[in-house]
Amino acid sequence: MALHSTGIEYTLSIDSISQHVFLVTMSVPALQQTHAEVTLPAWIPGSYMVRDFARNIVSIEAVNSNNDAIDVTPTDKQTWQVEAAGDAFTLTYRVYAFDLSVRSAFINDEYAFCNGTSVFLKVTGVESLPCSVSITVPESQPDWVVETAMQLQTDGTYLCADYDELIDHPIFMGECTSETFAVQGVEFVLLFSGKTRYDTNRMCADLTKVCDHHLTLFGKPAPVKRYIFMTLIADQGYGGLEHRSSTALLYPRFELPLAGEPAQLNDGYVNFISLCSHELFHTWHVKSIQPDVLVNADLSQEVYTDQLWIYEGITSFYDDVTLARVGVIPPQHYLKIVGQNLTRLMRNTGRFKQSIAESSFYAWTKFYKQDASAINNIVSYYNKGGLVALGLDLLLRKRSEGNANLDKLMQALWQQYGHNKGTPADVIASLCMSEFSIDVSDYLQRVVYGTEDVDLAALLADIGVSVSDSPQQSVDDKGGEVPAKLTARYAFGATVKGAELGLSILTVQEGSAACQAGLHVNDRLIAVDGYVVNTKLLDRMLASEREDAFSLNIVRDGRVLNLTMPLLEAPKQHMALTINNDDAFANWLGLGAK
Repeated sequence: MALHSTGIEYTLSIDSISQHVFLVTMSVPALQQTHAEVTLPAWIPGSYMVRDFARNIVSIEAVNSNNDAIDVTPTDKQTWQVEAAGDAFTLTYRVYAFDLSVRSAFINDEYAFCNGTSVFLKVTGVESLPCSVSITVPESQPDWVVETAMQLQTDGTYLCADYDELIDHPIFMGECTSETFAVQGVEFVLLFSGKTRYDTNRMCADLTKVCDHHLTLFGKPAPVKRYIFMTLIADQGYGGLEHRSSTALLYPRFELPLAGEPAQLNDGYVNFISLCSHELFHTWHVKSIQPDVLVNADLSQEVYTDQLWIYEGITSFYDDVTLARVGVIPPQHYLKIVGQNLTRLMRNTGRFKQSIAESSFYAWTKFYKQDASAINNIVSYYNKGGLVALGLDLLLRKRSEGNANLDKLMQALWQQYGHNKGTPADVIASLCMSEFSIDVSDYLQRVVYGTEDVDLAALLADIGVSVSDSPQQSVDDKGGEVPAKLTARYAFGATVKGAELGLSILTVQEGSAACQAGLHVNDRLIAVDGYVVNTKLLDRMLASEREDAFSLNIVRDGRVLNLTMPLLEAPKQHMALTINNDDAFANWLGLGAK
């Protein structure tokens, strides 16, 4: 590849499919630097955990413009010093890629995928130089296609204005199926890895409505001209990560509708469209509007902010409500989703210990590194944040007599802080006051910076919706709908999964009956009252009348133990929302973007 003195050029190819290794060359022009420093990010924007991507670089070497070998010396875990002596040089390095996620890089026999943060080194001090990339598919896979949102040049290379743009366009090469559709002048690509034939006509039709909603909400001009829903299909797995002109998604293969199947509104399909809605919304609300400290963030180390609830919480509200607004799901189905979110929060005792502002700040070490204690010690800024956003919308409408709402707040955010100006920590309270003359600081102090629950029952009543609570129906009950059968009489307080014999304990809720009995995470619950147990039998026992405590037989670390679980009344943590006034609720949904 010929070296252009004005920029940095990369080539990306696959060194070995079976060994999951990318081969990268990086040609750097003469920079008048005796010692050039090259480094790889430690984390990827949108995923707040240090992942040390450089640990996957398995070899690195360099030559100068005369093709003579020059020294490359590591200076820390992700940085190397190149003895360039002011001359142009070329680095050649290999990257191990076997992390099936949306955050890193992955190669198998079907496709290869990578984020730039995993494969493209940068030269410190010249990040503003343009970057070009040449992508080569393996000779053994001539039918593989390349897809990325980078700008394709006439010579077959891809061009980015600078390093920040380079690492914000994931790259796919491999077997895939894809469909293209247009909305308001923007081209959208729906791509699925592999050869599974999906009902893409249905998905494109529903996504057209979602894309139109988001584009209309924020108004013209759109920040993108072409956008890719880049979906990695696997047997198991779930995830999404936003980028400036695309999103990388990971989804289970058979949770999506196959071509020719009768259309059904099952959870797998709804969750996928909601995931696409969520990540597309981030095109405005994260990739353009973002916390001040994350503008030009240092990717070598943690960057702390207490604003993630604003970005993930509000987006988590819009991802689902959009589906109801545009008719992908009926109104009651939307309320079922809200009820499930509320149920999950009610079963999370960690919400009494941590605010969602604190959850945002400690995302690096707590939210992104959860263990079995998480349910008792932390709260999700996604989960509670979405409910806070719903409450904020209802509160703004109430205090303004219908003149203000969350849509108008988002539009003000976009107009004043779009294009990477950066939001201060008090941006929500400040904008509500400046735009609507409404003081919401009391609400935010209680539910964002404090640990109070959102009083959704009172707020939802204004739009014709009631909230009910009841004991859970089963140990794996998700809530969301008014129970149609006998619910638990006695509390359990642990989450489980079926085992070859009995049940494995996944989490134990603080203060619950299971906790008082002495159950631990990773215990194997073999029997209750002397009978080998499964989820169905446990549900029946918890719903039956009795006078004496439960006798539990467990296996812990190879030891057989007998425990006694007290009879505690089942808590009312199954939440459901019901429409009492169809017109009021339809009016709320129908307001849309004004």
